[in-house]
Amino acid sequence: MQQNKSDEELVILAREDRETMEALCAKYKPLVLKYAKSLFLIGGETDDLIQEGMMGLFSAILTFDESKGASFMTFASLCINRQMLKAIESANRKKNIPLNNYVSLLDDDWDEILSSDDPEAMVIGEENSKLLIAKIKEQLSKMEQEVFDYYLEGKNYKEIAEIMGKSPKNIDNALTRIRNKAKSVN
Repeated sequence: MQQNKSDEELVILAREDRETMEALCAKYKPLVLKYAKSLFLIGGETDDLIQEGMMGLFSAILTFDESKGASFMTFASLCINRQMLKAIESANRKKNIPLNNYVSLLDDDWDEILSSDDPEAMVIGEENSKLLIAKIKEQLSKMEQEVFDYYLEGKNYKEIAEIMGKSPKNIDNALTRIRNKAKSVN
């Protein structure tokens, strides 16, 4: 990043240059961290708020208009704060409870593998995912396995309950047991 350029000039460069974008994001990350530490996300962690704040920063970089008279610092602060508050408001609505309570089946390293453009890495990632699912299923009862299969198909607990002829509470309890067992699988 060029030291002699203002943030406003860097924003324009960042839209075309990935290195400048990364440098600008790194420069403003402490601001994101400051806001994240002062807020609380129900069902989430500080890392979730940081991610929301970084999305707000990225949006600020892409939409900043110097002709409006505000400095980039002021505009970025506003965008970061609004993005985090929007996430908190959304979490408070309890609309996304299943999303807030999910258990990832993948390690952090796998996200990179599965989002890769490398076909070999994608195949390996898919195989590892299948192995992990098989390990989880070994820990489950027959009913839990059936619930897990429907869940992997993208069905919610109410749909699964209807298909299996069980109460939604039974399915919700089964999903909770599945999540707990999935956490213990390495």
